[in-house]
This record gives sequence, C-alpha cells and structure tokens, in this order.
Amino acid sequence: MVATFKRKVFYLGGFDPRGVRFYYNLAKEQLGRYAEKTGEAVTVSRRRKASSIRSDWTIRNDTVDAITEYSFLRWEDIVQQAWIRNPVQLARRAARVYADHARLFDFAAVRKIATGPLVTMLYPPILSILLPLLLAVPLVLIALMWLPWWLALPIGLVLGAAASIPLLNGIRAPWLLRFFVFNGEFGDGEGSPALQARLDAFVEEIAQDLHGEYDEVLLISHSNGSILAMLLMARLLVRYDGKLPANFVLVTYGHCIPLVACRRDAVRFHARLRYLSRQDFRWIDIGSPPDGAAFFGANPLLLVEPSPSPRIELLSPRFHRFYEPETYHKGWRNKYEIHFDYLRVGDRVSPLDLPSLTASGRGIEASVVAFRTIA
Repeated sequence: MVATFKRKVFYLGGFDPRGVRFYYNLAKEQLGRYAEKTGEAVTVSRRRKASSIRSDWTIRNDTVDAITEYSFLRWEDIVQQAWIRNPVQLARRAARVYADHARLFDFAAVRKIATGPLVTMLYPPILSILLPLLLAVPLVLIALMWLPWWLALPIGLVLGAAASIPLLNGIRAPWLLRFFVFNGEFGDGEGSPALQARLDAFVEEIAQDLHGEYDEVLLISHSNGSILAMLLMARLLVRYDGKLPANFVLVTYGHCIPLVACRRDAVRFHARLRYLSRQDFRWIDIGSPPDGAAFFGANPLLLVEPSPSPRIELLSPRFHRFYEPETYHKGWRNKYEIHFDYLRVGDRVSPLDLPSLTASGRGIEASVVAFRTIA
C-alpha cells in the first residue's frame, strides 16, 4: 500500500492589494482546471483563519492519494496602506523614486543579467508623460481654431491627460508605477518597520510546521514576494543556525529581486543576500523570458558573491508549449497576464505551474524531471 504524499506549502504573494480572498478563489478555479484536464479527483477545502496573518486551506487529490496543507502568508494590509490612489501623489513619489534610481541604481549590473525589466521599469514614467502630450497636441490645435492659445493649451492638456488614462490603465502603467515606487522606497533594503515585524511573524508561522511530518515543505513566492522571501529566508536560516530540513525547497515565480539588490543604498539587503549566498539550501526559480516584470534566468546571489552556495536551478516555464497560439498571452497589453500565468493552468498542464505543484502526487524534484522530459 502506497502511503499518502503529504506536502506543506507556505505562499508569499506579490505587491497586490486584493489579498487572500482573490488568491483563494484563483486557486480553486485553477485547481478545477487541473482536475478537468488530468481527470484527477481534486478538492479544495474552505478557507480557514489560522492567525491574523495567515489563512489555510487543504488540497486533496484522491486519485493519487496526495494532501497539501496550504498556508497563505498575508501582507495585503501593508500593500493597501502603500497603494497610492491619488494620481498627483503617485506622480510626485514616482518622480522622486526615479530621480533616486538615476543616482543609486546600478543599471550596468542589471543590463548584464536582464534587459526586459529595465524596459518595464522605464516605460511607465515615459509613457505617462509622452502619451498625454501626444494626445493633447491635436486637441490644442483644434481648440486654437476658436480659442486663444492661453486657453486652448490647458484645455488640450487636460483632455489629453483624461484620454490617456484608459490607455495607460490598459498597459498597467499605474500599477507598475506603484510597484516601482514601493520597491524604490525600500530604504536600506529591509522595508518599513511594519513589514519587518510581519516578516518576523511569518518566521513564527513557518516554524510551527517546518519540521512536521511532510514529504516536502515548499516556501513559494511570486513577483514582489520574492524580495520578501530573501529577507524571510535569512531570518529562517539564522533561527535554525543555517540548517533547514532536507525536504525544504524555496520556489520563486517571476522574481524581481534585483529591483532592490541593485540599489547601492540597500546595504542591509545586500548583507542578507551575502548571508544567503553562504548557506546550503535548495532553490528553484521559474521565470519567463517574455515576463517584463521578472528577471528570467538571473541568480540574484551573483550580484554579491561570485560562487554562491545555494543549490539554485533557473528554469523557464516555456508557456508557449502549454498554451495554444490563440490563448497564449503576448504583446504589451498582456504583460500583466504573463506575470500571473505561473499561477494558472494553461491549455496543457505543466508540472511546474502552481496548481500542479500543489495538487500532484509528485515531489517538486520529480516535477522538475517531468518538466524537462516534455518536448
């Protein structure tokens, strides 16, 4: 008789104010797609409040006798506080952050590991300025036919700015500006006192189950959560004197760690990375080349150490092999969707998408092997 495969997942999401309700519903939806495409009997329990900063649910796969205890580590309240709603305030703080980047960001180091994120970093402020001006020009010219220039100019600028809003929203420029402002205001690389306290509390949450009777324990982060995962991993390793269980694996989807690591003033973050670079743990990073918000194939520890110790594996999800051409996300308007495809089931099930990692009866190392065999 085959024993039940037991998995523990701690999930640390990105800079997203939608929080646990959205991600629980997304998990249910995508696990339903996984069950439909594989024919396996997968069920998801109701969401349970494990603590004020953690929500749990259970994923059962009766076909392969696998159980995953899933813990969503919550920090959406901090994101909501940092979410800039006033467009004037957003413009002011973005201008300050990008001015700081001009002085403090190591663009040369970023260019060596990835160019896509640099484009993603620069196009929101550029388009937020140029697009309203381009739309304003014909409006000003039309208004000049009936109005004096001193009246036609402000009217055209206001109308151009208003007309640009849906276009900028379509390419997620305001969301990206908030994302870059949040990371640009990370200070010395530890974040706000509230965020530091939350990471300390996450260590306590993980400690409750880290040495439980599981076949594997996964710390999975997505997007901005990967930056927090570096700070969280350093705390965990310090707590356990650099020795995590052999069945523990860090998984990062679409990591953007260089956004903070390449700031010259992020001295405490650099110290955390240097500490991590000397530790022995398993790390699987999954990043897509078309994902402009992620640093595909980039080991961020190389920014501080030429020969880091962690056993890191850098993989592309190869979305083009798991989506049909008509449903494959591509183009500027779909950059946001590409960034979330790691959390979805495509037209073809990938062993490395998040639903598969949480529902299958394979361990993550076997999932990597299965992924590599797919033509």
